[in-house]
Amino acid sequence: MRWTAVQVAETLGVALPAGLDPVAGMAGVSIDSRAIQPGELFLAIRGPRHDGHNFVAETLSRGAVAGVVARESLQEYPEDLQRKLFAVDDTLVALHRLASRGCEIWRRAKPGRRIGAVAGSIGKTTTKEIFAALVGARFRVLKTQGNLNNEYGLPLTLLQLDDQYDAAVVEMGMSHRGELARLAQIAPPDVGVITRIAVEHLEFFSSIEEIALAERELIEKLAWPRATAVLNADDERVARFADVARGNVIWFGTSARAQFRAAKIQERGVEGSAFEFVFPSGHTRLELPLIGRHNVMNALAALAAASVWGIGAAEAREVFPVLVPADKRGEVVRFESGLTVINDSYNSSPTALNALAQLLANTSGYRRRILAAGEMLELGTSSAELHRECGRFAGALKGIDWIVGVRGDAATLIRSSIEAGHPTERTKFFDNAEDAAKFLAEFVAAGDLLLLKGSRGVKMEKILEAIEARRKKIGSAAGTETIEAGPKGTR
Repeated sequence: MRWTAVQVAETLGVALPAGLDPVAGMAGVSIDSRAIQPGELFLAIRGPRHDGHNFVAETLSRGAVAGVVARESLQEYPEDLQRKLFAVDDTLVALHRLASRGCEIWRRAKPGRRIGAVAGSIGKTTTKEIFAALVGARFRVLKTQGNLNNEYGLPLTLLQLDDQYDAAVVEMGMSHRGELARLAQIAPPDVGVITRIAVEHLEFFSSIEEIALAERELIEKLAWPRATAVLNADDERVARFADVARGNVIWFGTSARAQFRAAKIQERGVEGSAFEFVFPSGHTRLELPLIGRHNVMNALAALAAASVWGIGAAEAREVFPVLVPADKRGEVVRFESGLTVINDSYNSSPTALNALAQLLANTSGYRRRILAAGEMLELGTSSAELHRECGRFAGALKGIDWIVGVRGDAATLIRSSIEAGHPTERTKFFDNAEDAAKFLAEFVAAGDLLLLKGSRGVKMEKILEAIEARRKKIGSAAGTETIEAGPKGTR
């Protein structure tokens, strides 16, 4: 929405700066001094690496209408600048208040406008993208771009809501207790999706049960009683979240309990999958170009959530054929030599690694199937054992020809794969992605299928970059968005 100076002051509960016209319009809100546009409001955020307070004068000189600063820092600026600054106790809280008020105004302006939110240990981004694409088939939808799913990215996304949008679909991430509760309180969602609970962020949690409690916060903070919780019927921990729901619950999965169910799943390797979609009023066969059984579950979650908007199989048949993976999440890259690379290097966890290792092993028609597994980060004191378990799993799969480990505890994964029966001479370990890239760029050949998987910090995409420098691509099923545009212009 477009803010006036007096609306900002009222929302933040502070005095209007003396140098601002009360009806002065603000074209938007930014926390990035490098990207500030003339007419915007700049919020000075103290982040882990930079303090926005150091760039307030610069943003005003480049055309920002006003700034929001911590009250304790106000006197650090010349008097002429102070006349354009809102002084608050906490600028991050101010960002959240603006987003919350903006959502409130947007919702009230037109009944029926809804916000959908997606959380869970794995599959959030893909589910969010499919969900937004389905809603976008009939409505103008705002969605989270990339992974802007935290306490900065979420409010900035919501601040873009205006009359050009009928709906919003956002992703909510967390690494500590209380984070999802804070995010959901900014604008309590009308629809809340939990994909799955799996081992993640054990550096910050003592157990998977604590992770579940943190993910449950989204369901607790939905816009009850009008809200709908969309829960995974196949995940016992997620299923228990129904106990805190204070309204409608929709189930998705493969079990009989699920109203939105997948049956007769057919995995087609790098070509995607097909499944019988069973829903309350019927069933139909759907084809999904995204790889793996896990993406069938993500599609089911999105279909269940989109049903709240009255969207179903007809829209899925329209949307699914043009879906492509989000960046570095199941991207299939083909080369003229016949080499194929599955680039899933955005992040990794034991559950996700095992799922893709199984898919690699089951994909026929290739000369060699090669797993390049980067270290899984943020697993705390359980890291070595979890890498050991993944190594045993991969080592026991008969369809994997080579296993390459990259960095840190991936060495444990390699050792345990050998113990599980994988031939020692068909394993390699490298201390970093650069060295692995040099080896694999030379090693891979025509007819090979290479899977790249690892946590973001390991930078497994360097391997693909090294291969691309040597070979010509013939196509890539990937993009920064899952779908470029729905029939009514998904935004």
